[in-house]
Amino acid sequence: MQLMYSPASPYVRKVRVVLHETRQTDEVELVSVATTPTQPAPELAAAHPTRKIPALVRPDGCTLYDSRVITRFLDARAGGKLYPDRHIWETLTLEATGDAIMDAATLIVYEGRCRPENTQDKGWIEAQWGKVENALDTLNERWMSHLAGPLDAGQIAVGCALGYLDFRHDARGWRKGRDSLDDWFAVFAERDSMKATRPE
Repeated sequence: MQLMYSPASPYVRKVRVVLHETRQTDEVELVSVATTPTQPAPELAAAHPTRKIPALVRPDGCTLYDSRVITRFLDARAGGKLYPDRHIWETLTLEATGDAIMDAATLIVYEGRCRPENTQDKGWIEAQWGKVENALDTLNERWMSHLAGPLDAGQIAVGCALGYLDFRHDARGWRKGRDSLDDWFAVFAERDSMKATRPE
C-alpha cells in the first residue's frame, strides 16, 4: 500500500500514528506529495477526486481517502482495538472533535497563505479560532476521563490536533486555563508514535 502524504498535515499524522500504534508501518510506503489548496498536486487526481491528502492507495481495492476512513480501515486490518464497540460513540465524537480543531486551525493557515494580506478576513480568522477554543474548553471540562482511558482513535485525533496547534499556532497559547488538557497532552506527546511523526 502507498500513503500519499505531507509530513506537516495533522490529518496525515493521524494516519501515521495509527500505523505506528498498530505496527503496520512496514506495510505502507510513504509517498510525499507537494500540494496546496490553490495548486493541488496532479498526481492526487487519480487517487482522490478532490485532490486532498491523505490518500491510501491499495493494490487490491479502491483508494481510501479522508483520514477517518483510512484510520478505521487500518485499525480493522490490525484487529480493531482503536474503535472499541463498548465506547464507539464516545470514540467517534472525540475523533470528530479533534478533526474539527484541525479543520479550523488549517483554515486559518490557508487564509494567511492563500490570500494577499490586504484581502484576509480577520473576523473570519478569529471566528475559526473561536471554534478551536470552544472545542478545547469542552475537552478540558468534559472529556478528561475518556482521554485518560485506554488508547483509542479519539485520543489520537485530539493528540494530533493539539500537536498541530503547537506547530502552527503556538503564539496563541492554547494551554492557558486548560491545565488538565495540557497535562494529558504532555504525556501523550511522548508516545513513540507521536515522537516518530512530529512535524519539523
